[in-house]
Amino acid sequence: MKAYERLLKYVAINTPCDETSNTTPSSKCQFDLANLLKDEMQSLGVSDIHLTEHCFLYGKLPATKGYENAPALGFIAHIDTVSDYCEHAIQPVITENYNGKDLPLGSSGLILSPDMFEHLKALTGHTLITTDGTTILGADDKAGIAEIMTLVERLQSQQIPHGPICIAFTPDEEIGTGISLFDIDLFDADFAYTLDGSTEGNLQYENFNAASASFDIHGVSVHPGSAKDTMINACLLAMEINNQLPKHETPRDTAGYEGFYHLVHITGDCGSAHMDYIIRDHDNTEFQNRKNHLLSIAEQLNAKWGAGTVELCITDQYYNMKDIIEQNIHLIENAKSACERVGLIPNVSPIRGGTDGCHLSFRGLPCPDIGTGAHAYHGPYEHISAQSMDKVVDMVIELVKIYSTFSK
Repeated sequence: MKAYERLLKYVAINTPCDETSNTTPSSKCQFDLANLLKDEMQSLGVSDIHLTEHCFLYGKLPATKGYENAPALGFIAHIDTVSDYCEHAIQPVITENYNGKDLPLGSSGLILSPDMFEHLKALTGHTLITTDGTTILGADDKAGIAEIMTLVERLQSQQIPHGPICIAFTPDEEIGTGISLFDIDLFDADFAYTLDGSTEGNLQYENFNAASASFDIHGVSVHPGSAKDTMINACLLAMEINNQLPKHETPRDTAGYEGFYHLVHITGDCGSAHMDYIIRDHDNTEFQNRKNHLLSIAEQLNAKWGAGTVELCITDQYYNMKDIIEQNIHLIENAKSACERVGLIPNVSPIRGGTDGCHLSFRGLPCPDIGTGAHAYHGPYEHISAQSMDKVVDMVIELVKIYSTFSK
């Protein structure tokens, strides 16, 4: 079975996460796909299959005879999708021999255009898989799952020699709550890769340092007719907080290694207001500077308006795995070689987000990310080509071959 055929089968099972849930998995529907994958793994000859109560699915492909001492190489993808654009069943649209021009997305009125997505021109002649314009596609990260399963099938059917292969499919990556329950000992890999990136050939190991910041602002609400020297308008203080942040350090204005502050939620009235930010930066020092800047704003306003007027809570979420991967830089160098073997141009680029791999790296399992070939995640423009998926599978097979003779 081709990787894209598996993708079509997997996206038929809707698996949105639920950011309001305090359980893992956050949504029971993730078990629907996990159980299907468990059955498929059994049919492909995967051994030591474990599906946990928290919807982590593990399995192993034992080493080919004579390759037992090769490093155990792991591949990981996530079962859940974002919850946006998931109100009804996903209906993928397949366009064979795509002409590289504007493509209507069903009857939604949306147009997938190379004017918006320049890489589409390079997909001319490909079999393009898109949405109908009303949902996500779910290639994030069911493309990664499909590529891993196709890897397993081809290793078996083509009798490709390999060391121990460990695979895992995880819940709730999109909300970052699942990976703390990942059983590294049960997974039992020496090194691993997530297949959760974008363009084929992308290799990523420099993710953001990340924190959340919540402001609670306590105003004084009195009748505006007698408010002189008494009223403290919490909404105006919220505006003052945001105005003290660098104007062009927002997600819209930054790219590459540039960090940002992002106001994700604000609510309030004269008496009280609440603001939620996320803070992101690749550089450790700049990350700390950003947090310190928010603390100084809170201190300044409390000095002006009275202690306790502004309460600020900052919570670190995850950290840049760069230093850990650079201690195991063979993971990147070998992935580059695998790309080149199949005609891909390796592209090492920063991750403007986080992955399950960054959490696992800090727990002792170095785990950079490989691109799946998908584009425009998290919305109705999401798309991928069958040929891109095939190329990713080819690349990962070459990676397995490299590690079959690699010394730990």
